[in-house]
Amino acid sequence: MTRLFSQFKTILTLSWRNLWRNHRRTGIMLGAISVGVWAMIFMTALMRGMVDDMLNQGISNLPGHIQIQHPEFLDDPSVVNSIDEPRGDLLAALENNGVRVWANRIKVPAVIMSERESRGINLIGIEPVSEADISGVPARISKGRFLESNQDKGLVIGAKLAERLETRLGKRVVITSQDPDNNLAERGFRVIGIYRAELAAQEESNVYAARGTLQDLLKIEGRVSQIVLVDDDYRNVESLYRRVAAATPAGLEVKPWYEIDTYLAVMFNMMDGFVLIWVIIIFLALSFGLVNTLVMAIFERVREIGLIQALGMRPGLIVYQILLESLMLLLIGLIVGNMLALVTIKPLEDGLDVSVVAEGMAMMGAGSVIYPSLTLYDVVLANVVVILLGILTSILPAWRASRLDPVRALNTH
Repeated sequence: MTRLFSQFKTILTLSWRNLWRNHRRTGIMLGAISVGVWAMIFMTALMRGMVDDMLNQGISNLPGHIQIQHPEFLDDPSVVNSIDEPRGDLLAALENNGVRVWANRIKVPAVIMSERESRGINLIGIEPVSEADISGVPARISKGRFLESNQDKGLVIGAKLAERLETRLGKRVVITSQDPDNNLAERGFRVIGIYRAELAAQEESNVYAARGTLQDLLKIEGRVSQIVLVDDDYRNVESLYRRVAAATPAGLEVKPWYEIDTYLAVMFNMMDGFVLIWVIIIFLALSFGLVNTLVMAIFERVREIGLIQALGMRPGLIVYQILLESLMLLLIGLIVGNMLALVTIKPLEDGLDVSVVAEGMAMMGAGSVIYPSLTLYDVVLANVVVILLGILTSILPAWRASRLDPVRALNTH
């Protein structure tokens, strides 16, 4: 044991000294590794933040993490496919089963008409008290106020829709839809609030009214289109989904967000794969510099390697020495790269404004502000990949050094 420790200590000392024989080359390689690791983690944090924003935007527009509705509602979101407000076991499950926020909602297609224009919209009847935790619309009111009760007679529309309709705060508009008997349901509303959203499409399509007011208009007292549930984390809703599904009466459909919007689900599932591919691509560029550094270091020490072979060092120990040099180079680069990533990402966690490309971000379903998300998983993944692939790319130079012929190596000039 003492002999093995002594050998390891000797090889470690030799590796460290050999690493700094050529300070310039080692410094350049350390800089390349550090910048590469920083780029891996920094860009991963930006990608993670952008995807999180896209998912949150999509889920808030659905809305909610879990929805209870008529089995045909998603295909035909009409007032005919409404359901009774929760009662009995379902109501008990919603109130006592760990649901953070839940609310009844009405969502029907309708037409909104101003003095000059008309548009097709999604008419959404909400419970104002719960809406801040479901879609976040109350916090985005730019003019006027939000709905105050389930019987509020006002209407909240998006800024883009107000522009299209050529209307403004305080003006009256007419809402037209259909009741369950296919009769025309029409009523005038006063615009009491105008909201702004990250996505212009949401501003143009979603119009909010009080749930009770819409129930009276559509003649569906005691009935709603959906029951919407919001949990603490959209990544982990399976447990809540199972509990609520078990208490839901037959004839109703319970779906988590990843079944309602499969596009968002695909993005969520593929994110970790994107991160791994991104890290590997950056390291492949780094690997050429790493291999070049080790090969040049071996060429400079051909006679020295031949001498230590002649003195009795086994080829295996030479391999270990070269790999140890590579490992130390990688570890130093990782430490510096991780520190750079931490220093540059933390100040940006309050938001990175990319409004210059806001239209392109909106097309992807993301807002104009990116909130970089630095996760332990991504940092560990980047570090592990760099070390593993770095050692693998170092095996060939180390093997070539161990295969040198001592006699020829000693005669090399």
